[in-house]
Amino acid sequence: MGKRFFPLYLILAFLLAGFLFSCVPGKLALDGQTGSRNLLAPQADTARKLRNSFGTYNAPPRHANGRVDTARLLAELKEIGANTYNFLVWQNRHDWEDLQLFLPLARQKNILVWVTIFPPSESVPFTKRYSEPFRLDFEKWAEEIARLSLTEPNLVAWSIDDFTVDLQFFTAEKTQGLTTIARNINRQLAFVPCCYYRQIITPAFVSRYLPLIDGILFPYLHASGKENLTDTDRVTFEVDTIREVTGDRVPIILDVYASPHTGMPPTTPAYVKTVMEEGWRSADGVHVYRHQDRQKEPEKYEVIKQLFQTWKGS
Repeated sequence: MGKRFFPLYLILAFLLAGFLFSCVPGKLALDGQTGSRNLLAPQADTARKLRNSFGTYNAPPRHANGRVDTARLLAELKEIGANTYNFLVWQNRHDWEDLQLFLPLARQKNILVWVTIFPPSESVPFTKRYSEPFRLDFEKWAEEIARLSLTEPNLVAWSIDDFTVDLQFFTAEKTQGLTTIARNINRQLAFVPCCYYRQIITPAFVSRYLPLIDGILFPYLHASGKENLTDTDRVTFEVDTIREVTGDRVPIILDVYASPHTGMPPTTPAYVKTVMEEGWRSADGVHVYRHQDRQKEPEKYEVIKQLFQTWKGS
């Protein structure tokens, strides 16, 4: 791509964000914490569990009754060589229970686990269901996920899908409250919300939200140009631009669409392969949305398997 020149507005925005960021700890200081521990700052060992992660997200194989087929999911994760799985609690009212059944089995296979819950914009009345059983009580979710991570140490991260779409709900103050609840229970549990390119690079996000998160799950949509799931030429550019404004402190995990995104045509195996390769070179980890059915999508399944196995051996 050659040498890149960042627009003047991005440079000015970054400088402003840097100034505001330096003021944030005082404004967001947490009262009543023990000692001098700063619950706002991501710790190195927490970030370490996020870096170099590669795995799939959502769409586990299921039994006829809708429950997750944990044995088959684990077998497929081991076959493709994934070291991480992002478990979405939403599609079935028993998903929270199935996550708890899955975690000790995944630990035995040395697979790290993230858990994702859905925001208001992907819940009733905009969709047909909630993340059960705590629905939109995100304080309760933060508490229960953190408590679960104490007994299942391979549960290393929790995420809220489409987080930056719902910032009117997830204000900085509310987000600080959620992360404080979780970190008071288990400081090693990372908060890695799903964040989109155009929101991440704004001074408001950098100054108000960056101190509160441990990582970014970044879905690639070619958002610096015209959004689509065909062009792969902006992967490195967008990751680098995000890193310019966020710094190296917060890991960037690229989320690759192997399954269709709302209103867009399905991706091709060649697209998935290129975005994964570009993401592995430029980001801190790569997750694939969604876990592919090897019977329905054999080519994509093999692409993912080939790359994961290569990364696993490197």
